[in-house]
Amino acid sequence: MQASLTTPSAPSVQMPLMLVAEVQDSLLVVVHDLNRLDGLLAHTMENLMERFTAASANLAHPELISSKELDIVRSTLRAAVTELQFQDMASQLITHTSKILQGCAYRLASESMGSEDGEAVPFVEEVPERPNPVTQDEMDAGSIELF
Repeated sequence: MQASLTTPSAPSVQMPLMLVAEVQDSLLVVVHDLNRLDGLLAHTMENLMERFTAASANLAHPELISSKELDIVRSTLRAAVTELQFQDMASQLITHTSKILQGCAYRLASESMGSEDGEAVPFVEEVPERPNPVTQDEMDAGSIELF
């Protein structure tokens, strides 16, 4: 059986139904993997933040004598905590990419296989107009960009 991917006034492409199903499955596997990656990043960032906070608290102990070297360590630690905010940007990119891939998978299935009587048609989300939800590519202390 051949699947025909067509849109009004556009050329059609004939693809074997099994190929369409395999591509759709692969897209959904990638979406699942991206969601797992997002969870791993979030978990790692929480752990790092806890450790940096504990280290900062230990360095702030009044018994430590202030020195230039210790001030440099404190400053470096504050900068590292600021840089951990990249997890939020990474999470937004992962979510954006997942939506696009999932939308492509559902649209591919919908257009190539159609729907049968009684079968629910999966929700096909529109591909976001903005190609990239995160425009910031570096993180400096004190800077903020609102989306």
